Amino acid sequence: MADENKVQAEVGGIAADRLRSLIERIERLEEEKRELASDIRDIFAEAKSAGFDVKAMRTILKLRKMNAADRDEQEVVVETYRKALDF
Repeated sequence: MADENKVQAEVGGIAADRLRSLIERIERLEEEKRELASDIRDIFAEAKSAGFDVKAMRTILKLRKMNAADRDEQEVVVETYRKALDF
């Protein structure tokens, strides 16, 4: 009987219950991600209606994710390109 239950739980060498659990966890996280993305859009809309420049805010968020060395390197590259283009 135990062997029969094991055969039912494994299909083609795959533990079906474990796979189902993983898939369901991913689905829940995907839903949470959609909800969070909606919340973030709402905050940007609020910022825009308050007169803030959303594009600049996105740039600041991107820069804040970088470590200081990467941020400094990016600034040097941008400044070098600006000089090369006489901009």
